[in-house]
Amino acid sequence: MRNYSESLGLDISKSHFDAVLHKKNLHRQFENKPSGFKALDKWIKNHNCSWENILVCFENTGYYSLDISYYLQSKGIDYIQEHGLQIKRSIGFRRGKSDKADAYDIAFYCWQNRLNAKLSSPPSIMLSKLKQLNRSRDILVKQRVALRNQIQALSAVRDKAIYSEACKSLRKVIRSIDLQLKNLERTIKELIKSDPGIDKNYRLCTSVKGVGPVLAIEMILHTHNFTCFDSWRKFAAYSGTVPYPHQSGSSIKWKTKIHPFCDKRLKSLLTMGAISALKCDKGLKIYYSKRIEEGKPKMSVINIIRNKLIARVFAVVNRGTPYVIIDNYAA
Repeated sequence: MRNYSESLGLDISKSHFDAVLHKKNLHRQFENKPSGFKALDKWIKNHNCSWENILVCFENTGYYSLDISYYLQSKGIDYIQEHGLQIKRSIGFRRGKSDKADAYDIAFYCWQNRLNAKLSSPPSIMLSKLKQLNRSRDILVKQRVALRNQIQALSAVRDKAIYSEACKSLRKVIRSIDLQLKNLERTIKELIKSDPGIDKNYRLCTSVKGVGPVLAIEMILHTHNFTCFDSWRKFAAYSGTVPYPHQSGSSIKWKTKIHPFCDKRLKSLLTMGAISALKCDKGLKIYYSKRIEEGKPKMSVINIIRNKLIARVFAVVNRGTPYVIIDNYAA
């Protein structure tokens, strides 16, 4: 870790970003595009600052912060990409809000945490493409579900002629979405195969019973192809499958439960994966039945299986060999 003498806070939006140098107490707004990045570089140098002594910090704003992440990486500039809620809660109570004030808060947070900061890095270009394609697939799937629900809702219409005409139009759109999904999924598979590292981990993930293509891709995207989590337990905490205690003194002692702060879609996919694993993994099915007979709540057991899936995926990726069900080879 370098001995930083300055921190730069960036509040990034779609069209522009606000920059604040903490120690020098300077602020300026730039366009969120390559010309704006060059202007930022010139502004830094005009104030006798060197990128080698500056730690940059900004919130993860999805696609809006992606370009500047790649720019900073190309220049070898250290930066941390932090969750907005983490910065907000570290600042404390505050009235009002503006882009400029947020940039000052981010710069202050960056300076306060410069010694223990864990540097960030953007996902590879291939992972970025995969994420965009996967999100497009999610949108189409949601639209298809909405249209199918609409067809079911129309069954209550008494006028059969109107019902028939409306359903005909909706089914036509669904067939079009099915075709688009088929083409999109083919493109995703081709993209995965074009990258040996991603393709290898994808195959290892899907070798685990209960982990299908959708869950495997989500885990690869969230872990940057299994490079940004040291252990499966940290990923489990990130996914919202780790139970935490809640007690204080002798009067407050709640049941140990999972925390609501997590990626809800990833958690949902892990739940579906756990249910799928129960159907095709004899050992897990026996374990599930045994714990239910002992009086364990069903969702608690499902959560244990979710964690088992995560542990198995990380194990096969770290080992570099597909998952093997030992019971199949028992004497």
